[in-house]
Amino acid sequence: MTDDLFHDIPGNPRPENAEGGFFTARDGRRVRYARFAATGRPMKGTVVILTGRNECIEKYFETIRDLAGRGLGSAILDWRGQGGSDRLLSNPQRGYVKSFSAYTADLEQFFAEVVLPDCRGPYYILAHSAGATVALLAAPFMTNRVRRMVLIAPFLALPGQKVSMRWVRRVTTLLTFLGFGRMYAAWGPRPKESTPFAVNKLTTDPVRYRRNTLLYETYPELALGGPTVRWLRAAAIAAEAVSAQDFMGRFQVPTLIVGAGADEVVSTRAVEAYARYLRLGSFLMIDGARHEILQEADLYREQFLAAFDAFIPGTEDGAQQASTSDAEG
Repeated sequence: MTDDLFHDIPGNPRPENAEGGFFTARDGRRVRYARFAATGRPMKGTVVILTGRNECIEKYFETIRDLAGRGLGSAILDWRGQGGSDRLLSNPQRGYVKSFSAYTADLEQFFAEVVLPDCRGPYYILAHSAGATVALLAAPFMTNRVRRMVLIAPFLALPGQKVSMRWVRRVTTLLTFLGFGRMYAAWGPRPKESTPFAVNKLTTDPVRYRRNTLLYETYPELALGGPTVRWLRAAAIAAEAVSAQDFMGRFQVPTLIVGAGADEVVSTRAVEAYARYLRLGSFLMIDGARHEILQEADLYREQFLAAFDAFIPGTEDGAQQASTSDAEG
């Protein structure tokens, strides 16, 4: 199955030691996953990568190689409803989920059936955007499984908006009640031609941007259009849940949260404020970076990797270095 599981394009071949397949979620949906063994030594454990909305395993091949060279294996899944996993609506373009609890349930099953039995410990989480919000929501059951988490630009609030996520939840709840839950909340279907690099909000790196657009142009079945009303409602509920004081007070997983200084997709101000109040949390701002830091230019990406190396695999020296970097930032 591995030979047909991955989608290669020029400049983005699958990493070494690639294995994967599908597991069947409790509701019968098939969820695609992959595992990649470390190539560097000594072996330091496994990083579980949680992607953002409208991302897929192939988009993280470069990052997986970076981790492998550091002695870290990777385990990654496509969230239900996107990438190579089963879609949830008859129109596969619509980004849809009823609740982020479906994501956390799939993540828990992924740990139980794939990560714990087949991947070398200790375990860490590296998550981006909506995936970082899922990681926060899943933290209570991660406490005794995951040593540390690194979260990039979690989706906690919309950028430059005066409206709160509570307001977003109320409006989307009303629209869902009126029968509009499966309608697009933003953007609509994926355009036939990719957004020109000059106006993209994701990265300042033209080569990596073209690589990612080529991936979806070559394999459009991996891509999504915009999020639906129901997806946005689920995201707002999740953002509110992880921002509750009692939730943050019980948080027990040491976490580094990284913000992108030029983010136009999520609110960096909200991300920074969250990190400051999070128990066992620290914050690093990468000035000038756009939303997808792992897809960014080397100038920004190397800053992130330096912070990651200081924080993972979680030695006391690493924690000290991460705290120092945070203070300097």
